[in-house]
Amino acid sequence: MSPYRHAVERTDGSDLACGVVLHSAPGYPAFPVRLATEVFQRARARLPGDGPVTLWDPCCGSGYLLTVLGLLHRRSLRQVIASDVDPAPLELAAKNLALLSPEGLTAREAERREQSGRFAKPSYLKAAEAARRLRDRLSADGAALPFTIGTADVFDPRSLSGVVAGSAPDVVLTDLPYGERTHWEGRVPERPVAGMLRSLASVLPPHAVIAVGDRGRRIPVAPVRPLERLKIGTRSVVLVRAADVLDAGP
Repeated sequence: MSPYRHAVERTDGSDLACGVVLHSAPGYPAFPVRLATEVFQRARARLPGDGPVTLWDPCCGSGYLLTVLGLLHRRSLRQVIASDVDPAPLELAAKNLALLSPEGLTAREAERREQSGRFAKPSYLKAAEAARRLRDRLSADGAALPFTIGTADVFDPRSLSGVVAGSAPDVVLTDLPYGERTHWEGRVPERPVAGMLRSLASVLPPHAVIAVGDRGRRIPVAPVRPLERLKIGTRSVVLVRAADVLDAGP
């Protein structure tokens, strides 16, 4: 039986591969595109309404996950919010999130076409064509998607409240630092996942759904009762509701 309930059809995600249209850099891993779609739609299905939502990634790194979801699910999104404790990747995240507008994708297409001519590399021309396809899709789905970006520590509710002020995120979707190329930073508590969930829940509306992904291992969220768990390939994902996190206590 397939673990997918929403992203049931395999689609060609090559236009969204790191370094084609989206900007990439060493040390910033990508999240599987099909899994991102599945998790986002599972989280959205847990919300009380069916209108557009605000999506937040508080460990955004390069902004890859948010940009992919913005390009694929523009009709379902009101706004995306990107934050990270490390300001260094936020410059890269800003370049990726700028692709959530037809103008940004047009500029990226032009850049890739210029590179194709300058370096005589067919792969750049293919990347330019990918940018055009993404622009056409985004334009058809509602044009530019608003985004905000800022520095915040997932263990510090005060800094988190600053990046989400006035936004009330409905869905949080993030990939945990798993110790190979990305690591926890800031004042890390003994149980980092539990500490992160409490901090996030304290600045979210009660209905919000938090989806957390990790490599391989089962993600510990006790004493919180998960809404659901998902394991696909090397990734584990757990979904919890903000109100349940706060009700569970420390």
